[in-house]
Amino acid sequence: METTVQRKEVTYAQLLQRAVWILGQRDHGTEELREKLRLAVARKSLRETTTQFWVAEEILESVMQWCVEQGYLNDERFCQQFIQQRSRRGYGPQRISQDLQRKQIPSSIAQDALRHTDVDWQQCAQEVAEKKAGRHWPTSYPEKAKLQRYLYSRGFQSEDIRAVFENISS
Repeated sequence: METTVQRKEVTYAQLLQRAVWILGQRDHGTEELREKLRLAVARKSLRETTTQFWVAEEILESVMQWCVEQGYLNDERFCQQFIQQRSRRGYGPQRISQDLQRKQIPSSIAQDALRHTDVDWQQCAQEVAEKKAGRHWPTSYPEKAKLQRYLYSRGFQSEDIRAVFENISS
């Protein structure tokens, strides 16, 4: 018994509904949303055994444009929120910059957002160091080096780490 696979194009309304639902969950970057919409269409095809769904690039681009025009999709706003969220989780500017790059945010937008954020990176590094060290501040060189490596791995810059160790000494 031979089964025929039917090809169906996802409509503008269906894709727009999915985009609004995705953006209703949280803010996304432009490329991240584009990828999620493509993935949603691919998953829909996997669920249906007799129908293969696809989306025309023109429809995808018009949905993306509508989201931008309505203010639902804004890379600058996404960057600001992402920076605030990640800094609260104890990540430094280097790590956040890499994460934004992975999300395909243009580097000019990401660097501008990092420059104009109100996050006190030195204070953030201090809090992360205090949480990691607990009540026992490192006194020996190997302990200090271990804490320093940890702060570097969290994405903090050398001047912020240096300031943490100056605060420990005083």
